[in-house]
Amino acid sequence: MNFIPYRRIGEPQSGSIKPGGIVLVSDHASNAVPEDIELGVSPATMDSHIAVDIGVEGVAERMARRHSIPAFLATMSRLVVDLHREEDHSGLIPEESDGKLIVGNIGADRQMRIDRFYRPYHDAMEAWLDEVSPRLIISLHSFTPSLESKPEDQRPWEVGLLYNQNGEAARHAIRLFAAQGLTVGDNEPYSGRELNATMNRHAEAKDRDYLAVEVRNDQIATEAGQARWAALIADVAQRTVMALDAK
Repeated sequence: MNFIPYRRIGEPQSGSIKPGGIVLVSDHASNAVPEDIELGVSPATMDSHIAVDIGVEGVAERMARRHSIPAFLATMSRLVVDLHREEDHSGLIPEESDGKLIVGNIGADRQMRIDRFYRPYHDAMEAWLDEVSPRLIISLHSFTPSLESKPEDQRPWEVGLLYNQNGEAARHAIRLFAAQGLTVGDNEPYSGRELNATMNRHAEAKDRDYLAVEVRNDQIATEAGQARWAALIADVAQRTVMALDAK
């Protein structure tokens, strides 16, 4: 069964992508599951943060269509295969997430999912980025205010910037978001030195600047919130490029 694990908004041949511009990628933008895969979880779980980065698809759509920042988005749930993990990562096909058992992933055909979804996604992203030669990549995610398995650990940050070795762009963005009166996480709610797979591969390994942006999902659960954050992230990204180019 043919299932394309990504979609693009703003194609190079359309003229909407200018070499050296800003682009966006999102590994967890969808909660879709191919028809021939059964995860064995409830519809409520599929609408939760363990299956999809809540609000991200709406933000990305608006950034592409209203702010001319083309996007490359995953079209399936992270519970099928987590595209934001290394190929050999133990959590690539999660059997448990935030205290919930993903029974359909126990004994799953790992190599089939890698060949069918993971590699086509990353190969297509690589080709797209090579064609576009972006000045800055936005890697967009969202995070839950607290984990069900750790309700005592509240996450106060409205937005966080993650980075591994190349943190220059992130430092500019942290300053710019903070200037808007926001509570900003510096490698929070988790560290990009531990979890940065897609940007390690497609940005740091190719000496590309990037912003790995994590928005707290209660900020972007509504259309109004998505529109606000699309404009805010687009503005911060553009000003980050100006700061990088001014050095």
